[in-house]
Amino acid sequence: MNCIIVDDEPLAREGMELNIQEVKSLKLVGQFGNAISANDFLATNEVDLMFLDIQMPGLNGLDFIRSLPNPPLIILSTAYPEYALESFELDVVDYLVKPIRLQRFVKAVNKAREIYKLHQKEDHTVEQIADEFIYIKSDRKYVRIFFKDIIYIKGLKDYVMIHAGKEKIMTAMNIRTIFSQLPPSIFARVSKSYLININYIDNIQTDLIKLGEFEIPLGKTYKEDFINNYIKKNLIQRK
Repeated sequence: MNCIIVDDEPLAREGMELNIQEVKSLKLVGQFGNAISANDFLATNEVDLMFLDIQMPGLNGLDFIRSLPNPPLIILSTAYPEYALESFELDVVDYLVKPIRLQRFVKAVNKAREIYKLHQKEDHTVEQIADEFIYIKSDRKYVRIFFKDIIYIKGLKDYVMIHAGKEKIMTAMNIRTIFSQLPPSIFARVSKSYLININYIDNIQTDLIKLGEFEIPLGKTYKEDFINNYIKKNLIQRK
């Protein structure tokens, strides 16, 4: 995969370059100290993956992502863990906190490579919706997934990852499309990147929804509708 580094700190760029050299599937094609220079490069060059810092002078990493009409796969790197929830709403592949260990770096790259490979394959689509299950065409076969088994669905740019029990099934479809075909009595959209099966909800915090072992971000723009449509009508009120 062709990749670039965008970070205003020279030592951070050097450290990221050393990590990239350890992974044979990565080819570093550019390094930039600010988002504007990277933006110019992206306009005229093929980039599959971008390692992007958040805190930079001028245009920061998160605003840079929002400005891109067709961004590459993105792995964020930052010294500030508090940006994690906001960044995942922007469909980034992963979020690395500096200093970055090689093992953690490789794990993030493997995620990106899995998504990249799926982009090279034929599209997978929802083939049929029934009362209790959905069919997904995947790798030349039809996979039946029961609604009751789907815990949550995560959007990854033009793909979605369906987490159903111990299975993870990825299909070429954006999250808006699959949400429009699922029963609203079971599935709720809780952020830009996540759909959840409301039957798995354990508890709801200010900006998190707990589904068993999973913690799903609750986006600000989706919070009010989610509370009104799925929580208030089932809430026991004091008389």
